[in-house]
Amino acid sequence: MKLFQDIRLFIKDIIQNRSIFKSLVKNDFRQRYLGSYLGILWAFIQPLITVFIFWFVFQVGFKSKPVENVPFILWLIAGMFPWFFFADAISNATNAVLENSYLVKKIVFKVAFLPVIKILSALIVHIFFIFFMYGLFMVYGYGFSIYWLQLFYYLFAMIVFILGISYITSSIVIFFRDMGQLVAMVLQIAFWATPIFWSVGMFPAKYHWLFKINPLYYIIEGYRDSMIHHVWFWEKPTMTIYFWVVTLLVLALGFSTFKKLKPHFADVL
Repeated sequence: MKLFQDIRLFIKDIIQNRSIFKSLVKNDFRQRYLGSYLGILWAFIQPLITVFIFWFVFQVGFKSKPVENVPFILWLIAGMFPWFFFADAISNATNAVLENSYLVKKIVFKVAFLPVIKILSALIVHIFFIFFMYGLFMVYGYGFSIYWLQLFYYLFAMIVFILGISYITSSIVIFFRDMGQLVAMVLQIAFWATPIFWSVGMFPAKYHWLFKINPLYYIIEGYRDSMIHHVWFWEKPTMTIYFWVVTLLVLALGFSTFKKLKPHFADVL
């Protein structure tokens, strides 16, 4: 199958150019916060402040009770942290080619690396928050569980999904500059449409399928299955198969779109 051949060649290119990759990711991470007084600390401060605001409004203000017998703050961060990574990676990867237009005209540089660099840059912050979440669960008296390691399966699944979307948006935005604003708007809608700070159980069971067709539902619930419910991903075969079918289709579309439009990047930029 052509998709798997493309994936194999893609991974091979990354491995062969891993030193360049490492350098570009580090440089991108520094450049994002260059000039600000607190520097890269903002990458960690902003998400923590957002979580604090939601916690204060819903638990302190609205007196939210524990969700599924778990303290609200733990239930909240298990949904918020993966969302932060998803939104950050998609937003930055969408503009990856535009921001590095000078590299597009360099024949020796592989333009397909640009969205991946943005995703890996966002991944650095997310890895920190995964271990922060582990620590917070332990502070609340939850001992380490083997299920917690399953988080990295869902992280891998999310990266593949993000990669597919990013190749679509980062190639289209070259010709349709409003794509950046469109992505921001869709992310806002997706945030409220995904059970991040509210539970699907609030709605009648007959409507649950509407939320489950959203691939992000699989990721968010997967993080909570790992940290809270202690459910393996293979115990939900239907959702797992559905997610990977959708994700591989998006990835195939992403590779195809980027490959077809890439020869015209330099002319437009």
